[in-house]
Amino acid sequence: MDIDLEPGKYVVAVSGGVDSVVLLDLLSKKADMELVVAHFDHGIRAESPEDCRFVQTLAKDYSLLFEYAEGRLGSDASEAKARETRYNFLNKILKKHQARAIVTAHHEDDALETAVINLLRGTGRKGLSALASSSTIKRPLLQISKQDIIKYARDHSLKWREDTTNQEEVYLRNYIRRQLLPRFSEQDKHQLLNIIDSAKINNKELDNLLYNELRQYSENGNLNKSWFKELPHGIALEVMAAWLREQNIRDFDSRTLDRLVVAAKMARPGQKFDVLKGVTMRVGKTNLALQAPER
Repeated sequence: MDIDLEPGKYVVAVSGGVDSVVLLDLLSKKADMELVVAHFDHGIRAESPEDCRFVQTLAKDYSLLFEYAEGRLGSDASEAKARETRYNFLNKILKKHQARAIVTAHHEDDALETAVINLLRGTGRKGLSALASSSTIKRPLLQISKQDIIKYARDHSLKWREDTTNQEEVYLRNYIRRQLLPRFSEQDKHQLLNIIDSAKINNKELDNLLYNELRQYSENGNLNKSWFKELPHGIALEVMAAWLREQNIRDFDSRTLDRLVVAAKMARPGQKFDVLKGVTMRVGKTNLALQAPER
């Protein structure tokens, strides 16, 4: 099992589970690589302080720097909230140590789960390829199955912690992991992975086309209203999504997109509509503008 990462300094997200323990072991064996172990205690489970101590000891065993923070989110915290606070922490550590990127232990099975989740949520074409590496987040295990990760851990006598919330099917991801994906044959999984890979390529090409159009019909971040109103509804949804992402607004769903497209085409000038996290869309006479929340 090999990891393809360029030499440099990286922040490694380590929860203490088998995936991140294997990732850390693999990275520790690579030359010309400086690692910072980062652990975020969400404060969701009673045993989470033990996870933190386990990861701290692990970092010490590898003679690596250790960073951690506590979220205190509570047992009713959503997956989205947990993810948001975790990545806020990881990005702070990234900046603090001036590292090249954050490295996470997402693997092949995670990519399948994420694709199914996003299909169910109606996130469209982008949802299929949502779990991928980027300039600031590296996911070198995406081609490795969970089965192979566990085999590596056992073959190398690694120790890890089990997250008890992984058994709770109240979380959509756990339900998909425990109830849906086990019904997939190996051929089904292989076919879905091929679809995900194709989506990554197609999405990149489509995004380039969309952003070229946006550059022609937007100015200072504002979108040309007359041009937008003439777009077919399906294309308008894609343009709206690209516009929001260009303004660093993400985590929206299909309902939000549909609502904003209808508002952009039908609303009177001067009207405002909620987008996400306090951001509003203002419909003007000639353009559409996004306004950040007042501080």
